[in-house]
Amino acid sequence: MKAYLHSIATELAERVQSNDELVVGVEGWTADRIRTKTGIAERRIAAADETAGDLCFRAAEKLFADGNIDRSTIDALIVCTQSPDYFLPSTACVLQDRLQLPQTVAAFDVTLGCSGYTYGLWLARSLVLSDSAQNVLLLAGDTYSKYCHPKDLAVASLFGDGATASLITHQSENAWADIGPSVLGTNGQGAANLIVKAGASRLPTSETQSDRYLYMNGAEIASFAVSTVKMVVTSLLEKVALPWSDIDGFVFHQANPAFVQRLAAAYKLSPDKVPIGLANVGNTCSATIPMVLEQCARSGRFQPGQKLVLVGFGVGYSWAATLLEWKKS
Repeated sequence: MKAYLHSIATELAERVQSNDELVVGVEGWTADRIRTKTGIAERRIAAADETAGDLCFRAAEKLFADGNIDRSTIDALIVCTQSPDYFLPSTACVLQDRLQLPQTVAAFDVTLGCSGYTYGLWLARSLVLSDSAQNVLLLAGDTYSKYCHPKDLAVASLFGDGATASLITHQSENAWADIGPSVLGTNGQGAANLIVKAGASRLPTSETQSDRYLYMNGAEIASFAVSTVKMVVTSLLEKVALPWSDIDGFVFHQANPAFVQRLAAAYKLSPDKVPIGLANVGNTCSATIPMVLEQCARSGRFQPGQKLVLVGFGVGYSWAATLLEWKKS
C-alpha cells in the first residue's frame, strides 16, 4: 500500500499590508530595507475577528469543490496550527462540525509551526499505510500576525496569515504525488529562541508587554536552520539511498525568500531546483510548503517521476523532511 498527496488548496487572509504601510511611525526601518533584507514586499493580515480556523475552513471548502472530493469519505482530520481558535476545544473538533464531516472522523490538532506540514504528511501517511484511515484531510494554517507587536518589525515584517488544505489518500488516481518516507527531529533546547511567553499555563499573565508578543532570536534561528536542514536532508537521502544530485526539487519552508536563497547557496543547489514564493504573502508558518507546492502544480514546474524533498524547520526547535515522487503532469 502507498499514500498519495491528492491535491492542495490555498486560502489567504484578505487584507494586504505593504512594506510602506508597515514602516509608518517606526524609526530605522524603510520599505526598501525590509524588501532587501527579507525579499518580502507585502503580507496578508487576518482581520480582528478572523482566525486560523476560518482560513482552514475556507481552504478545505475550496479543496472539496476544486477536487470534486466527497467530504463523507474523510475519516481523519489533522489541523496543524499554533493559532488555535480556543485553548479548548481543539480547532479540529470545531472544524469537523463546520465542514460537516462524518462523526466517525478522527479529529485532532498538531501544535507545530514551520515544521508542521512535513510532520502532518508523516502522520497522515502513517495512518494510511497502517490502514487506520483511507482519506486524511490535513489542514495547515496560522495567524502569527496576531502575535507580533506592530513596532517589532524584526518579526512583524516576516509573517503573513493563510492556510492550506491537503488530501492524503490511499488512491493513486489523479494524485499529485506519491508520499515517501520522512525523517523527523526535535531539540527543545532552542525553545526560548522563538516563543510567546505569556498567555498559557506557564505564565498566564505578565506585566511585561514583550512577554505577550512573539519573541525571535533571529541569529540563533538562522544558525539552527542552516545546519539542521543539511543534516535532515542528508539523513533522509541516506534512508532512501539517493544522492543529492538525484533530487529534482527542494521545497524548503519559506521563512522568507532571502533566507531560502541563502539555503540554496549554502548547499550549492541550482536555483531551478529550489522554488521560492510568498514574497507577496509572507511567512505563513505551517502553510508555506503546501502553498509553494500548489503554485508549482499550477505552473507545471515539476514533471511526473521527479523526486522532491520537502523540509520544514522552526519553532521548537523541530524539523522534518519528506520525500515525494511527483505524478501530476
